[in-house]
Amino acid sequence: MKKEIKFLKKTHIKDKSIVCFAFFFLVIGLASAEHNWWQFRGPSGDGHTTSTNLLLKWSEAENVTWKTPIHDRGWSSPVIWGRQIWLTTATADGRKLFAVCLDKVTGKIVYDLHLFDVAKPIRITKDNTYATPTPVIDERRVILHFGTYGTACLDTETGDVLWKRRDLNCDHEAGAGPASSPTLVGDKAVVHVDGRDVQYIIALDKTTGKTAWKTLRSLEYSKFPVHHRKAYCMPALVPRGQGQQLVSPAGRGLYAYDPKTGKELWYVRHRGWSVAPRPVSGHGLVFATVDRDRPELWAIRLNGKGDVTDTHIEWKSFRSMPQRCSPLLVGDLLFVVNRGGIASCLEAKTGEVVWKERLKGVYSASPIYAEGRIYLFNEEGLTTVIRPTRKLQVMASNALARQPFMATPAVDGDAFIMRTGGHLYRIEAQ
Repeated sequence: MKKEIKFLKKTHIKDKSIVCFAFFFLVIGLASAEHNWWQFRGPSGDGHTTSTNLLLKWSEAENVTWKTPIHDRGWSSPVIWGRQIWLTTATADGRKLFAVCLDKVTGKIVYDLHLFDVAKPIRITKDNTYATPTPVIDERRVILHFGTYGTACLDTETGDVLWKRRDLNCDHEAGAGPASSPTLVGDKAVVHVDGRDVQYIIALDKTTGKTAWKTLRSLEYSKFPVHHRKAYCMPALVPRGQGQQLVSPAGRGLYAYDPKTGKELWYVRHRGWSVAPRPVSGHGLVFATVDRDRPELWAIRLNGKGDVTDTHIEWKSFRSMPQRCSPLLVGDLLFVVNRGGIASCLEAKTGEVVWKERLKGVYSASPIYAEGRIYLFNEEGLTTVIRPTRKLQVMASNALARQPFMATPAVDGDAFIMRTGGHLYRIEAQ
């Protein structure tokens, strides 16, 4: 931005209105970049959106701008940049993997690209797909990750493949399959590779695909049962003093790394595995789920060094914590919903339960917060809207046609982009 302003000054333009006009569009461009839904759970990665006019009411027959069929199967969330929406899909047997791009205004498919063939995919359960990790996108490229089966970077303007990697391999375990999503940190795409055989976090140069850094998990995993070595989470960028750190949940441990170098900063030990929810941070704490079978939510102070298991855990919550849905922090309150539909509101600083209530259905998608509203999405397409208050207040309930609903929605302005088992929807006021 400083360079742009300097350039305008050097041109000695006499008409100041032209300078103001150009500056206006420069600011608008920067602001719009901040609002692109470029990763899982949005620009800040925590489920928050600045949208103020998201709907309270919709159905199959009301407030649907478009509904586009998406072939085969995938639970990756849509990501948005400019006028494009990108997501992944795969054949049910996992032998063919695809990237799909849609025009967000019309819902028409712009690109439907066959990226990878897989000779012998490992069997997965019906709850998962071979296209579950969510892509990341910027103004020039989209990076699509399929776990051990391949990673590709595409030119968003032409759909051309810029680079591919097929060496980020791990044993996801039969019945499980890929799920960890990448994120962008500066000029790097960072992703977890936590299988039964190898466990590490890696940063790829987003332009070339080459390894920028790679850090092995420091716990001695050979001592753990083989199924305790894997996880399906993604890293979260959180504060550290005046800088930042990557908090990275894994099997039997949660780690923090320097995002520039990959150097391990601190870790805590736990007894869990197959961790999926993405952490969120606030109040000098990171809030993270550390197990799948018996989920626990831990609040950990962010200023640690080395093994901080016995020194930096502020509180733990054990009952009705989420297996799949990521937590949502709104002010001093932390909201979670577990697979069975039990929603809880906790004091973020202490972990004290404020309220706990049961909602309809079972839950995998993570909640979204818009001004004064929390949207909770169950696996059959029912959305319950509640207020972020110290007493459960349900504002609305909305249902699409009954169909699988596992992917966390994206937000585009005042519209939801929702993925179901067979379609992508744009939902907004008509």
